[in-house]
Amino acid sequence: MKTLLTILLLLSTPSLLAATIAVEPGELEQALEDAPDGATLELQPGIHEGNFRITRPLVLRGTDDATIDGGGQGHLLWIDAPDVTVEGVHLRNGGANLTDMDAAIYTTRNATGVKLIDNRIEARGFGIWLHGSHEARVDGNHISGDITLRHQDRGNGIHLFNTRHSLIRNNVVWETRDGIYIDFSHNNRLEGNHLHTQRYGVHYMNSNDNEVVGNRTWNNRAGFALMQSRRLTIAGNHAEGDEGYGFLIHDLQDSDITDNTAIAITASTNPRTGTPIRGSEGKAMFIYNSQFNTIRRNHLERTDIGIHLTAGSENNKIHENALINNRSQVMYVATRDQEWSIDGRGNYWSDYMGWDLAGDGIGDVPHEPNDAVDRLFWTYPMARILMNSPAVQLLRWVQREFPVLRPSGVRDSAPLMRPMAQQEPAS
Repeated sequence: MKTLLTILLLLSTPSLLAATIAVEPGELEQALEDAPDGATLELQPGIHEGNFRITRPLVLRGTDDATIDGGGQGHLLWIDAPDVTVEGVHLRNGGANLTDMDAAIYTTRNATGVKLIDNRIEARGFGIWLHGSHEARVDGNHISGDITLRHQDRGNGIHLFNTRHSLIRNNVVWETRDGIYIDFSHNNRLEGNHLHTQRYGVHYMNSNDNEVVGNRTWNNRAGFALMQSRRLTIAGNHAEGDEGYGFLIHDLQDSDITDNTAIAITASTNPRTGTPIRGSEGKAMFIYNSQFNTIRRNHLERTDIGIHLTAGSENNKIHENALINNRSQVMYVATRDQEWSIDGRGNYWSDYMGWDLAGDGIGDVPHEPNDAVDRLFWTYPMARILMNSPAVQLLRWVQREFPVLRPSGVRDSAPLMRPMAQQEPAS
């Protein structure tokens, strides 16, 4: 009754239409139905039980100790109007039916310009699902998954489908399925998000002309999975301590992958036992069937394999990267030579044994990170026990002395004597 009287007063006083309306527990459904366009509904402390629809432009703001609780069913908030802002709200106990796309906050194609800011979400299904909601801003939210569910039964923290010109910034997401999942969504920017303890930190599928800038991942089964997309800008991201892959680049074309860091990426482990899976070395960067990309000034360090390049990944510009103390700097599986230098500048290799008599910062001797012995070990992993044997050393000597026996591989004709400084991504 109190909320209804407040709304009637506002309707009779046009100059106050944008005033703030205090909403007590039990009043939110009626307030959403009766509020005029542009109103601000401020949730008062307590539990606001139910599943709610927002069908007109307004601001829904939380106060300390104000919580929306869905009783374990459906969407907590369904937004079906433009220019809606949800800010500072604690949302919990929504539905967990992934087939029904249950989400703490679900937005439709009518929710153009939606702003979801500084909310705290305990997601049982999806955290935030943007379904065709263009020009959205998702900023500063903290989203956690339900650890009582198996990983595959959890939803993604932030899910974009057919969403364009949106900004996903400064969110913290953990223990969901994928931190941020993007499908058929173009011209968006992911910036400054922190994503940990889930399957993939960032997962891209079929999405073009996007920017992934300044994000951090750790303790995921892969940091950044960038798949089946074109014209991405991947800059200034940091993956450390993820499993399997720092950057998984699969069917990616015409993209810039610059100034990123992948450190101490570990082998994949069995989720039940926690033991490493045989043959699943950690890869700082895995490039599969990807062409016409620029891969520059990335820092790849202390991982089983620095760069694994395979399956028709050709015509990429790979230069000015730093490969430091990886067990295998490069794993290249193909039948064509690849040159990893551009305009007289190659990459920095911590195991380069050449010299620089001219003092110009460029090694005088080309660097070839792999040889026939490496191929032998890739094909027959058990042969590694012979790695330092006289027979293997003889094979390497023969290959150096008789280059005609050298297999196809990576060649850096202008190795750098010092790592390149990384640049901060453009804001």
